[in-house]
Amino acid sequence: MNRNALLGAVTALALGTGAAAAEDVTVRMLQVNQTNQPLWEKIAENYNATHPGVKVTVEYLENEAYKAKLPTLLQSEDKPDIIYSWGGGVMRAQDEAGYLMDLTAARADLEKNIFPAALDAYSIDGKLVGIPYDFSQVALFYNKALMEQGGVDPKSMETWEGFLAAVKKLKEAGITPIIMGAGEKWPMHFYWSYLVMRLGGADVLKKAEAGEDGGFENPVFIEAGVKLKELADLEPFQEGWLGTLFPASGGMFGDGKGAIDLMGNWLLGTQKENSASGEGLPLDQIGFVNFPTLPGGKGNATDTLGGIGGFLITEGAPPEALDFMKFFTSPDQQMVAAEQSFYVPAVKGTDAAITNPIIAAVSRNVAGSTWHQLFFDQDLGPSVGRVVNDVSVAIAAGEMTPEEGAAAIQEAWDQR
Repeated sequence: MNRNALLGAVTALALGTGAAAAEDVTVRMLQVNQTNQPLWEKIAENYNATHPGVKVTVEYLENEAYKAKLPTLLQSEDKPDIIYSWGGGVMRAQDEAGYLMDLTAARADLEKNIFPAALDAYSIDGKLVGIPYDFSQVALFYNKALMEQGGVDPKSMETWEGFLAAVKKLKEAGITPIIMGAGEKWPMHFYWSYLVMRLGGADVLKKAEAGEDGGFENPVFIEAGVKLKELADLEPFQEGWLGTLFPASGGMFGDGKGAIDLMGNWLLGTQKENSASGEGLPLDQIGFVNFPTLPGGKGNATDTLGGIGGFLITEGAPPEALDFMKFFTSPDQQMVAAEQSFYVPAVKGTDAAITNPIIAAVSRNVAGSTWHQLFFDQDLGPSVGRVVNDVSVAIAAGEMTPEEGAAAIQEAWDQR
C-alpha cells in the first residue's frame, strides 16, 4: 500500500470510529403528558435529522406511574437524561439529593427564547436547575350543552354560593354536576387548594410554612376543609368517584357524563383521548370560569392555581441533552404547540399563534394573574404534598374532619 493509500485508510478508519462513537450518543427524555407525546416525538425527530450521530427518544409514563417510579430511576444506572417536572418542592428535593445538573451557565442563552419569569420558577437560590416550556391554569371547565339543559348560567358560579346553587340545580335536572377522579387523589386537592387561596390570600402559604398564626392549623386551612365538605355533602360527583382514575375522569367529561370538571387546561386533550369515541366534546362546546370567590376571603378572583411545566436535566447527562432542550424551546419548534393549542408555551413569540379561544383565554388569565400559585402538592414538596392530596380526599369522603386534616398537614410539614 502506498503512503497516500495508507493515509486514506487511516483517515477513513478514524472518521468511521468517530462516527460510530457519535452514534452512541442517546438522549432519553421521560415525560407524563400523553397528549403532547406525538408533538414532542416530532420535535425529537427534527433534532435528530439535523444532528447526525445523536438520537433523542421521548418516553411516556402515566402521571402516577411516573411519580412512583422516578425516585428509583434517579438512583439507578438507567436514569433518564431529561425528566418532566412540575417545579416546586419536589424539584428542590431532587436538587438537594444531587440528581440535577446545574444549568446556570446556560441561563443567558435560554433567556433568548424563554420568559425570564418562567425560568425563575425553575431556579433555586439563584441556581437554574430546569427549563420551563408551558404555563397552565386550573379552572372550572364546563359542558355548555349540559349547563344549558340544567338551566345554569356559568357566570353564576363566580361566587361560592352561586357554585353550590349551580350544583343543586344540575342535580335537580338529573345531571351529574361534577366529574371527579379521586382515585389518584391530586384532582381533589385542587378544590382544597383554591379554597385556601380564596380564603387566605397571597401570603397564606408563606405564613404557614414559617409557622406563623398556627401554621397549617390556622383557621384558614380548617375553613377550606369545611367548605370542601360542604360541597361533598351535596353528593355532586359521579358514582364511583373515589376509585375513578384521572384518565377515566377526563373521558367521562368528554362523553358528556358530567357538567363540570375542575382541572387544568390539559383537560382539553385528555377529554378527547379518553372518551369512548376518541373525539370527546367539540372545543366550542367547552367553556370555563375561574374558581369562585368566597365572602370575606382575602383572595382575588384573578388569583390562579396552575403550573409552569418544565424539564430537568439529570446529573451526568451528555451535553447533547442541554443542546436538545435549547432546540426544544425554540420558537420554531414550539409554534406548533401554540397553533394547535397543545398548551400555552412559555416561549417568546408564540402567544400570537394561539388560535383556540380557551387556550388563548388561559394565556391571558395567567399573564394577568394577581397571584399564580403552583399546585400545592408540588410546591410543598413530596412528603407534604402527598399528605395534602390524601387529606383532601379524606375530608371530602367524610373520613377525616377539617381539623384533623389541617393537623395532619402540619405534622407532615414538621417532619419533612
